[in-house]
Amino acid sequence: MHDTPYVLSPAVAEAIRGGRPVVALESTIITHGMPWPSNLEMAVKVEEIITQEGAVPATIAVVDGVLRIGLERPTLEALAQTKDAMKVSRADLAFAVATGRTGATTVAATMIAAALAGISVFATGGIGGVHRGAEQSFDISADLEEFARTPVIVVSAGAKAILDLKKTLEVLETKGVPVVAFGSDEFPSFWSRSSGLPAPLRLDDAVDVASFQNARARLGLTGGMLVANPVPEASAIDNQTIEAWIATALADAEAAGISHKEVTPFLLSRMFELSGGKTLETNIALVESNARLAARIARALAQS
Repeated sequence: MHDTPYVLSPAVAEAIRGGRPVVALESTIITHGMPWPSNLEMAVKVEEIITQEGAVPATIAVVDGVLRIGLERPTLEALAQTKDAMKVSRADLAFAVATGRTGATTVAATMIAAALAGISVFATGGIGGVHRGAEQSFDISADLEEFARTPVIVVSAGAKAILDLKKTLEVLETKGVPVVAFGSDEFPSFWSRSSGLPAPLRLDDAVDVASFQNARARLGLTGGMLVANPVPEASAIDNQTIEAWIATALADAEAAGISHKEVTPFLLSRMFELSGGKTLETNIALVESNARLAARIARALAQS
């Protein structure tokens, strides 16, 4: 047994001890979001970007029952090729640990692990949210509940476009979660810069995001913050094109009887097929952009 419920990599442990900026990274995007070897290439590149920006990357996963915060390269490579990794959230994170399983962390589980280790900033692709048709299925991601309780800044390209974005924003508002669009008056839509929905809040500088978070802490306001960073314009896909692909992918998922945790991986895979690989290229670009911004926010927090 370990003294703590997690194990830090040497680089992450040293950074935390020294008060240096650290950026958490999820692992579901590696095991369930992208195919091999693109997933490993993406994971390595994202860690390099964070390092170049003056922060320390901390990819998080459960490996053989051990919650690891910061993965050494051999472990990262093995995870990228794992076929049967669990997709763990708040409900089953401890199950994966207790049963010695390997599990990739979702946004919710990554937030939990980051907060345990004292990491304040986390970069991802897009958060989970309210699924389309949730009024019948009640399919709502645990990510939204985690934002309400766990004090981590999450930088993403908004919520995944396959979701009901309007309902997702309504739930976040109800739970008191600040949603900040970075450099935009509009809430981004993952692969697209536009969603047609106004951003609840806007900030244009990483230092301002850090200042906002510090003000929340002084006021005793708990929970996380979503920083919605639009995908770089050169890599964005037109929203109308995306919506047509989503309609087809949703119909295919229903016909195949896909449900629960398998919905998002299925839809992302189907979108890749329908777009001829374009969605994967855009996904990689937005993750890299989010990692860069997250590192700058982590630096600003460390210096404040």
